[in-house]
Amino acid sequence: MTARRKTVKSRARQRGVAIVTALLLTTLAVTIVASLFWQQQVQVRSIENQRLHLQTRWILRGALDWARLILQQDANDSRITAETSVWATALAETRLDDYVERERNDNEKYDATLSGRIQDAQSRYNLGNLARNRDINADQLKVFQRLLEGLRLNSTLAKGVAEEVARSQAPKIEVPQGGSSGPKQQSTALPMDGREPLPPQRVEDLLAVAGFSPDAVEKLRPFVIVLPPQQQDTKINVNMAPPELLAAMMDNFSVSEAANLVQYRKRTPFLDQNGFKSYIGSHSVKVDYDVRSDFFLVESHIRLGRAALDAEALIQRGKTANVVWIREN
Repeated sequence: MTARRKTVKSRARQRGVAIVTALLLTTLAVTIVASLFWQQQVQVRSIENQRLHLQTRWILRGALDWARLILQQDANDSRITAETSVWATALAETRLDDYVERERNDNEKYDATLSGRIQDAQSRYNLGNLARNRDINADQLKVFQRLLEGLRLNSTLAKGVAEEVARSQAPKIEVPQGGSSGPKQQSTALPMDGREPLPPQRVEDLLAVAGFSPDAVEKLRPFVIVLPPQQQDTKINVNMAPPELLAAMMDNFSVSEAANLVQYRKRTPFLDQNGFKSYIGSHSVKVDYDVRSDFFLVESHIRLGRAALDAEALIQRGKTANVVWIREN
């Protein structure tokens, strides 16, 4: 009896071990299969994300081509750049599916939208005007100081920005007066010390200047820009500049007077510099200005399914309109 009981117990233990082993193997198999399915799902999602990523950039490319075409046509049609131009109308959120002819699958949901606007980059103050060949421009510095004052920011910050811009530039080449043996002209350029900073590329770079806070940069952002280096100072477009910048350009010209000027030009844009001079009367302007622009900012917002792309591009308009840079936000 004792031997039979032991045999029964041994068989019961073996069956228990077999059941546990089977459960473990089943669990392991399910885990492996689930892991394979998960990896496959991740790979599929990754491929889909790459496809959406590529498609948003193709949409951006098309949007910039459209902006270039509009700006070039505007240059051909008009010799001034004003708020009445076609490009100045913002593009509201538009479903691209309504305009794209494409073969659709039965269960496909193509949810793509585009919105954006074009802004006159020369309606803002170009920080690169503050210095040239490491020489600080006193007239440009005064304009920037007034702009800071008008925005209720510390005007002493202007000098630090001007010095930062000057240090990042190439030194002025001194040319002897009256030939190679004559005395050299005096230069007020800042000396090079081997620690020259990189030139400012965007408004955020003002944070590198002592005294600038993130709040100050955000307050200044709509009024300033950093444009590519030019042979001459970038001219401010008086047909597009905001009242704060117009007031900063002139002596004893208040923001309220500049606001009246803005209301006037909406009805009657300035056709040339003489028209602007006639309006401001005895107020003098010591910095360059114009009634047309060559630089424009294109702001794009693209939504494609769960993918999104917000970008800003700078377009320079000459004989043709070309993209200078694209920045994704």
